[in-house]
Amino acid sequence: MWKEMKKKCLHAKMKTAEETAASELYMALVVAPKNPPAKAAGLQSDVVFEEIGRRIREVGSQLVQKVNAIFQWDIMSGELMVAQWTLDLKTGSGEIYRGPSRQSASAVFTLSENDFMELVLGKVKPQRAFLGGKIKVKGSILLSHRLEAILKDYIKL
Repeated sequence: MWKEMKKKCLHAKMKTAEETAASELYMALVVAPKNPPAKAAGLQSDVVFEEIGRRIREVGSQLVQKVNAIFQWDIMSGELMVAQWTLDLKTGSGEIYRGPSRQSASAVFTLSENDFMELVLGKVKPQRAFLGGKIKVKGSILLSHRLEAILKDYIKL
């Protein structure tokens, strides 16, 4: 009888352990973030931002005087952010860097890699992309007009 009770107790413990493990696995899957940060390699937008950086090193202080703003780009692939760049034309002689703005951004642009490249290559006008919902802007949309004029002058890929 003791053996039988011991066997049932052991069986119950194993069943409980299995249920606990299954429950923990389920919770890990359910609670896991649906959009973990990702870093996509070899994005075309990276080349553009690197070129902007090169040009800022050449004439950044002039741009800071003209623009006096900080712009951040969130480059998306579906619901997943694949790159984030900040163009600081407010402090020092200007700089561009990967990641979120260190200070409050004057404008944050959220758009897909494809839409960004179409803008840069002149295949679509910024106003049309904005009105078509391809670009989302947080902050001062008026400052984006200054940025548009600067990018036309300084991005020649």
